[in-house]
Amino acid sequence: MARFQRGSGVLLHPTALPGPHGIGSLGAQALAFIDWLQKAGQSYWQICPLVPTGYGDSPYQGFSAFAGNPNLINLDQLIPLGLLTEADTTPLKTLPSNHVDFGALIPQKMAILHLAWTRFSQENCGSALSQPFSQFKADQKSWLPDYTLFMVAKERHEGRPWDEWNDDLRLRKPEALEKLASETQDQREFHAFLQFLFDSQWRMVKSYANERGIRIIGDLPIFIAFDSADCWAHPNLFQLDEQRRPTAVAGVPPDYFSETGQLWGNPLYDWETMEKSGFAWWISVLRSKLEQYDVLRIDHFRGFSAYWSVPYGEDTAINGSWIPSPGATLFARVKEELGELPIIAEDLGVITQDVVELIEGCGFPGMKVMQFAFDSSEENDYLPHNYPRHCLVYTGTHDNDTAVGWYEKAPEVDKATARDYLGLPDHATAAQAAQAMVRASLSSVADLAITPIQDLLALGSEARFNTPGTLGGNWNWRVEAQAFTSETSQWLHRLTSLYGRLPQ
Repeated sequence: MARFQRGSGVLLHPTALPGPHGIGSLGAQALAFIDWLQKAGQSYWQICPLVPTGYGDSPYQGFSAFAGNPNLINLDQLIPLGLLTEADTTPLKTLPSNHVDFGALIPQKMAILHLAWTRFSQENCGSALSQPFSQFKADQKSWLPDYTLFMVAKERHEGRPWDEWNDDLRLRKPEALEKLASETQDQREFHAFLQFLFDSQWRMVKSYANERGIRIIGDLPIFIAFDSADCWAHPNLFQLDEQRRPTAVAGVPPDYFSETGQLWGNPLYDWETMEKSGFAWWISVLRSKLEQYDVLRIDHFRGFSAYWSVPYGEDTAINGSWIPSPGATLFARVKEELGELPIIAEDLGVITQDVVELIEGCGFPGMKVMQFAFDSSEENDYLPHNYPRHCLVYTGTHDNDTAVGWYEKAPEVDKATARDYLGLPDHATAAQAAQAMVRASLSSVADLAITPIQDLLALGSEARFNTPGTLGGNWNWRVEAQAFTSETSQWLHRLTSLYGRLPQ
């Protein structure tokens, strides 16, 4: 069983980093945050998926399981290469600094990136990138051609999902694919170039972190988006009908987050077909992600034991059913191919004995969330004194309210339970409660303690990153540059040292 050394880290998605161009990016601000983590005695930086975002701007609904998000490309790094000028980036500097206005950002940033591509393709700028770009395309040939063709087909259809494309492209008729490819050579190369820039910048960020003792915890959604290059290019791997439309979709039943469950709408895997190939697609995804990250958290891990299948067309997730998955067989095969893996199993929600047995059989650590600990209606294993060592503890996740927001909205009986457990006076403020939850998570026996930056800064619900089951207003929060103070890093370093979590 692979075990993590006792340590701690911070959860902050790169889009939420500060910076001058309307969204966090893989540039100077990312490196400055890594420096701040090092000064705070941290060992990990946890992020959400880095994929190109689709519907609702969610990193859990990406256009590809393999591609990176072009919105994260740092523009300043393209200036010394002659691909951009400072003036080219000026339009983005009028965008807000405290949140991402995706509607305004995306078209403007893509236009600027296309300008960089035009200069690069003229071969009088960025020539130092020509050979590395060619090598990148050769290295990523297993997925990149399908992805670039998918993106130009989306552009031909004004961004509509692929099930609304013309039949020839929707059904991937060879002559239609060949015609589109020949007509869109430059556009496809542009999308390949964006992936090359993203990959180059991310490798630089990860290398910078690793050199300073910071490991990256990445995130992998168990399901891919229907509107993705993967589903379009490999329809046989999913539960689709003859017209390539889903027969059932993913979700979860009613739970803590929603009384009607969550209807995610992702296509479900055809596990029988996947197993016949030796789970080749999954192995390629996991190999790719574990090159991109140091540790991988797999979201909704219970879906590898059984998944909630909702008939296509339902308005909510209520009328679903649990269908078994071959998770044990899959991860036995993964271990044969890739060895022991540094994987975290997100095991929140409805967890049954079969899920527990799968996770224990794999040897992966699970998760505990402090916000779930103080439900006075029942005894639960989220209270720190019930933790095993082999787990990760969070004050909250990207799907939770901030600790301050939770405390302000919690029933008084739950707040009283939290105060009693955390040793707080009756008049404690929400900020004091948040700090006490951070301390409790760091002092617990859990091998790793990960704290969202919002909880370190004791921010309220205005800083919440995502509210499951809602549309709009999610994923767009950003932290202000002045938030990364030496006082906060010193406070965190002191607690990290006190509870034996400093890097070894």
